[in-house]
Amino acid sequence: MAFRRLKLSDLTFGKPLAWDVFSAPLAKRSVLEKGALVAPDQLSLLETGLYAEAGVPASVLQSLNQINRRLERILMDLRDVASADTELRAIARELIDAVARDENIALAAIFLNQIAGAYAIRHCTEAAIVVCLIARAMHKDPAELLIMAAAALTMNVGMVRQTEIFQGRDGALSNEERAIVRRHPTDSVDMLRWAGIADEAWLDLVLLHHENEDGSGYPQGRLGEEISQNAKLIGLADRYCAFVSARNYRRSLLPPMALACLAGGSDMPVDPDLVAHFSARIGAYPPGTLVRLANGETGVVFSGADQAGALRVHVLRLSDGTPLALPEPRSTADANCSIAEALHEDTARLRFTMQHIWGELAAL
Repeated sequence: MAFRRLKLSDLTFGKPLAWDVFSAPLAKRSVLEKGALVAPDQLSLLETGLYAEAGVPASVLQSLNQINRRLERILMDLRDVASADTELRAIARELIDAVARDENIALAAIFLNQIAGAYAIRHCTEAAIVVCLIARAMHKDPAELLIMAAAALTMNVGMVRQTEIFQGRDGALSNEERAIVRRHPTDSVDMLRWAGIADEAWLDLVLLHHENEDGSGYPQGRLGEEISQNAKLIGLADRYCAFVSARNYRRSLLPPMALACLAGGSDMPVDPDLVAHFSARIGAYPPGTLVRLANGETGVVFSGADQAGALRVHVLRLSDGTPLALPEPRSTADANCSIAEALHEDTARLRFTMQHIWGELAAL
């Protein structure tokens, strides 16, 4: 790994670092962690020498938006594509790589609505992000992860055009529209086969992602062990991302409520082991959640829980209502800094960009 010595111009006070910073090129431990805010009193460290990786990784947010645009082009014209396997696998690999570069930014992009495009495509991209995060936490091997990501990205291709119509609907679906929804796993598999997808593991995940433990799912009404764990995981990610997305007829569910609904607040039975992984890896207040702290300050969750269970929150408004030009970091382990509640955007009334919070890896 190549390193470069940092200059004063590389550092912006109050702006999150885009890399881990070391005291020497071969140092094993960083002196400043990626995402930390540099303070003026740390200038003296430059005199002794500070180092970071020479290569600056591409913005995670830019990558996710590029992935979404490419996915939209291929899924919208899938019936006219003779062999989509290579391109869809490449898109899945790029998504896995983007998530690995910064999992906090990838998650926050979902809750802060920073992936642009048609809902039908964006939903699949967001579900694939969640699938990658949970699968990585479960130590799935790379080949398995690739197939899971590809399946999540293509799970709804059989009704991708109708989804935009359904998304704008205020009332209930008609019988014909409900029939489209119930057969979309089968239609998706048929379209993927037509486009040259012959990987049965991939196709099986697409076919089974709406099956339920008790046989109440569709299209085949399979039971418990007849549904693979990976298909169940994709189904949960699909459901979770639907919960946290706004619709014409309802607001998005806040992350704590979405997790509660996933765990048992709905009529559909779920695999408790998978729900436990969602609780551990995503949690009630994932990165990107707007929150009010016990002391009255308002901000955004910056990163997931540390080993002690504490979250990092970047405060953007003080308890007296004063907005902050630069975010101030807090730990939920600090006195009076526990999270009092999650907030919708119109309640929080915070104005910021993801780059303002997470640095260059979150630039658009």
